[in-house]
Amino acid sequence: MRPALVLAFWLLVWQAGAWAVGQDFLLASPVSVTRRLVELVGTAELWGAVGHSLARIGIGFLAAVLAGVATAALAAASRVVDELLAPAMAAVRAAPVVSFIILLLMLPGGSRGLAAVTSFLMVLPIVHTTVLEGIRQRDRGLLEMAAVFRLSRWRRLAAIDVPAVLPYLAAASRVGIGLAWKAGVAAEVIGLPEGSIGERMYEAKLLLLSADVLAWTVVVVALSFATEHLLGALLARGQARLATTPPAEREVAA
Repeated sequence: MRPALVLAFWLLVWQAGAWAVGQDFLLASPVSVTRRLVELVGTAELWGAVGHSLARIGIGFLAAVLAGVATAALAAASRVVDELLAPAMAAVRAAPVVSFIILLLMLPGGSRGLAAVTSFLMVLPIVHTTVLEGIRQRDRGLLEMAAVFRLSRWRRLAAIDVPAVLPYLAAASRVGIGLAWKAGVAAEVIGLPEGSIGERMYEAKLLLLSADVLAWTVVVVALSFATEHLLGALLARGQARLATTPPAEREVAA
């Protein structure tokens, strides 16, 4: 009940803002945006753009997760690697998104993979830093026990490392997926890859169609929430399965 009331409150604020502006092309009302959304849902335009952006942003996000886990593992194993990677990750995390977008657009054919590369760069430092912290926070007692009993690297990975690091990876992924959508769509608006959500938003801006801009914004927010919850559910299932699996079974599985 309370979430519905909160949503109703902000819809009323939005409607009041639309009344105050008094120009639908500057700030469309919730009714106008809803009407436009209903129109878009039945078109190939929306689903084609969603598929285009989802594929590229999803590729960038998944690549960043895999690369971030790998670089974190290397940094945890080697102080030299950690010292070399730390300033690079800090620079990528602090640099404006638009800087990467402009640099990529200067390359031949840079607009085609713009959303994927931008999403990758935004998510990579988050996954790297968070997973590295998770590796460093592993239970020292369990690690010493694994050394005493001479567990193989793969058995220790399944029994100790993965259960300890997975919550950190889950937290980084939940934050990263939202940033991936923000950065990826922003890159599309600037680079205008054909058939993308960003291209549709830019065209609506040129024609002063605020209802279309807000409708596409709602689509992006919905996709971000949906992918975040799906990812969260998958990671939660993995954590629950690890929590209910006895260490001995994990070692056998490894």
